[in-house]
Amino acid sequence: MADPQRINLIGAGRVGQTLGRLLLQEGSYQVQDVLTRRADSAAEAVAFIGAGRALTQLNDLRPADLWLLAVPDGQIAGAAKSLADSQLAASPALVFHCSGALCASELAPLQAKGWQVASAHCLLSFAKPSLALAQFAGTPCALEGDAAALAPLRTLFTRLGAQCFDLAAADKLLYHAGAVFATNFLPVLQDLAEQLWQHAHMPPELAEQLRARLLQNAINNIVQLGPQSALTGPAARGDTALVSQQTQAVAHWQPLAGEAYAALSALAQQLAKRPPAD
Repeated sequence: MADPQRINLIGAGRVGQTLGRLLLQEGSYQVQDVLTRRADSAAEAVAFIGAGRALTQLNDLRPADLWLLAVPDGQIAGAAKSLADSQLAASPALVFHCSGALCASELAPLQAKGWQVASAHCLLSFAKPSLALAQFAGTPCALEGDAAALAPLRTLFTRLGAQCFDLAAADKLLYHAGAVFATNFLPVLQDLAEQLWQHAHMPPELAEQLRARLLQNAINNIVQLGPQSALTGPAARGDTALVSQQTQAVAHWQPLAGEAYAALSALAQQLAKRPPAD
């Protein structure tokens, strides 16, 4: 049996912790070193993953077969440069990040040193690592980067239970915007709804019940019928007078929410009028 491939993590927030734990559970990979800025966060990550050395200094890391830069998007390029400028750059390996919007080109300093570079974005809401672990199976994973890096990453994420597909670098921003619309904006819309209900003096216990009931019903309808057939409300009915009245009322309550209501209503009207797919 082949020895497990060694992987180092630079940054270990919710995504890093989730993937680290999944890699450990799969058995073909060894989580070796985990680097974060603070000792307590590194120790917390290692405890959740169940393996690895908790470190805070880059030069304390050991060479590895795989490197995951699980840092925020704005820190990926800086982390790649720091790694490329370190003594570890003399041991080229495969390095990847998990940003949905940024490309493998963020890792250019390492690519120039002979490293294989790629990005691998799992289309999942990593709100909490323990929940993400339970939800990960079947998650789509967009792969982009060096051709030589994609094959081993496809193997890795397939072993973890993801469904992998190739994504062109030029399409990443729009692809990720789709993920933002599908997941990140839903909590924002729900919060706005609950603020409006609170403003209208709905009993809190009823608002809490609606949080579960309306969301679940809407999700079930979208899954069973598709977005167009699941669409309801004044914009879908073509009731432009009511849309205009509600837009003014919401704008008076909160101008930015009024702009969102108007824009979403216009998009809802377009969706309602779109010819059904064959």
